[in-house]
Amino acid sequence: MPEIVNVDQAAAWDGPSGEAWVAREAAQNDALRAHSERLLEVAALGPNDHVLDVGCGTGDTTRACARVAVDGAVLGVDLSTAMLERARERAAADGLTNVEFLRADAQVYPFPAGQADVVVSRFGVMFFADPATAFANIGRGMSGGGRLAVVVWQDFDRNDWLRVPWDALAMGRPLAPPVAGVAGPMGLADPDRVHAVLGAAGFRGVALEDLAVPYRFGGDLDAAVAMAREIGMMRTLLADLDDDTAARAVDALRIALAAHETRDGVELDSRAWIVTAFR
Repeated sequence: MPEIVNVDQAAAWDGPSGEAWVAREAAQNDALRAHSERLLEVAALGPNDHVLDVGCGTGDTTRACARVAVDGAVLGVDLSTAMLERARERAAADGLTNVEFLRADAQVYPFPAGQADVVVSRFGVMFFADPATAFANIGRGMSGGGRLAVVVWQDFDRNDWLRVPWDALAMGRPLAPPVAGVAGPMGLADPDRVHAVLGAAGFRGVALEDLAVPYRFGGDLDAAVAMAREIGMMRTLLADLDDDTAARAVDALRIALAAHETRDGVELDSRAWIVTAFR
């Protein structure tokens, strides 16, 4: 089995977080549709490209890459066994033969040197314990002049899709939300850190594009509540509550999300960075 150094992340994603994502796969992909579309526009894949998708999850972006790189090859890597199994099922159902999925820790996995023309990631590169080492390792697997295109979250307080349910489920408790610069959702929220990490890893031409698009929690309020409470950091807010308090917290979540219900579903603001760089 390939070496795993991000053991805490592996425990989460090869466990409850990965299983919860598989269960809400369709809704999650719908929520991130606009992020995915812009990421792939920026990646500007060609038909002969060899592509690496880091933190590929159930393979939504991996399959999208494979449909473009028809004469190339696409490799998706992730820590979650359950998500990778679903990714393989989806690729087979789509008849894609130029795509492969591998359970691997991209921080240390020995990617074939100089092979990837393009590296993409949809919210999969914020979780490295040592991001400079991880990107240097990824870079060694890239061709000369290869390009990197990833999307990462901005600060917590700029992402209502996280802040609103967090505040509701916290029930007034003084709980600290995820912070920038720590392995996790906001790990690469700070632009200065992004420049420093990628520069140290040997990348050049680092640029960040501000992406402000809605995050769609579901087609109706019931779906939105169900999805919001299954996001990893939200599950932790409910985990230590007794049944009555947890029920009140979910009621508060419903009220908070109802304020964002539209004709298209429950939508909240999100802010992300589209990060590009060259090897």
